[in-house]
Amino acid sequence: MNPIPTSADARLSRRTLITLTGAAMAAPWIGAHAQNKIAGGRPITLIVSYPPGGGADLMARTIAPRLEAALGQTVVVENKAGASGQVAAGLVARAAPDGSTLLLDASSFAVNPSLFSKLPYDTATAFTPLAVLATFPNVLVCTPGFEARSVKDVIRLAKAQSLSYASSGNGSAQHLAGALFEQLAGVSLSHVPYRGGGPAMNDVMGGQVPLFFANVASSLGNITAGRLRPLAVTSALRVRSLPDVPTMAEAGVPGYEVLEWNPIMAPAGIDAGVKATLVAAIRKALDDAEVLGRIRQLGGDVFADASQKSAGQFIAAQQAQWAKVIKARNITTG
Repeated sequence: MNPIPTSADARLSRRTLITLTGAAMAAPWIGAHAQNKIAGGRPITLIVSYPPGGGADLMARTIAPRLEAALGQTVVVENKAGASGQVAAGLVARAAPDGSTLLLDASSFAVNPSLFSKLPYDTATAFTPLAVLATFPNVLVCTPGFEARSVKDVIRLAKAQSLSYASSGNGSAQHLAGALFEQLAGVSLSHVPYRGGGPAMNDVMGGQVPLFFANVASSLGNITAGRLRPLAVTSALRVRSLPDVPTMAEAGVPGYEVLEWNPIMAPAGIDAGVKATLVAAIRKALDDAEVLGRIRQLGGDVFADASQKSAGQFIAAQQAQWAKVIKARNITTG
C-alpha cells in the first residue's frame, strides 16, 4: 500500500512538476536563443580601418561594449590601417559572411571608388551595409604657435606663401575637407597625408605641419588642453562641445560643409536573420544613454535612421557627392 502523501510531499511534487514543466517549456527557447548567436557564439571581430587614436577607433571602442551586451557575445576591436581603409575593407570583403567579421570604416569608404582606379574589392557588391552609426564634423585646427588666428588669416597667408595641411590619408575626410576649402576659398594648400588621424595630429601638435582638418571626436581633448587651436568647424551649425568656435561659413567660407561618418558593414551574402540580429543590436547600442551622451559630447549626432536600407542610401549619396569634388579638383592618390 502506498503511503498517504503528506503536505511536504505534495509541495515537493508540485515543485518537481513546475521544475520539469519549466525546463520542458524553456528547452525550445534555449535552442532558439543558441541558434540566434552569431557564428555559433564565437567572438565577433570588429575591424577598424584606421589606427588607434582616430575618430573611427574611438567610435568602435565606444560602441563595442554595448554590442557585446546586446548580442551576448564578445566583440573584439582590431585596428587594420592602411591605404585609406582599403586594407581593413579588403579583409572584411574576403571574410566568411557569417557575421563574425565586421568592418567599422570612415567616410573614405565612399571616396575610394572615385579616388583609386582599382580596389581590392568591389565596393558595390562586396559588402552589406548594416548601419551608419553617427556623423561628426571636422574642425580646422592649427599648431598653437601658428600665426593665423582665424580662417581669414589662413586664406590671406595661403595667398601669400605656401601652407600645408595634414590628413589621415589620401581620400580621407580630412583630405577632402581641405580640397573643398581650397575650392571655395580660392587658395592652394599642400596636402600631407598620414597613415591615420592620430599620427597626423601628433605632427600638427609638434609643429611639423601647421593645419589639420581634424575629427572633433579625436581632437577635442587636445583642443581643451591647449595643444591645438581651433579655427572653425566644418558643420553647418556650431558644435555642442565647441560652442565658441565658428562654423566655416561664419568664418568666411559660405557654402562649406563636411561631415565624417562611421558605417558598420558585413561581408556580402550574410544570412538575412544574422543581418537582422546585427542591425537590431546596433540600434540598441545607439539607444544607450551613455553612447548617445558620448557621441554628443564629442560633437557628433547619432545617424537619424540606423537601418540597413538608409545606411546604403546614405553611402551611395556620399559616393556621388565626393565623386564630383574629386573630379573637379583632379584629386589623385599621388
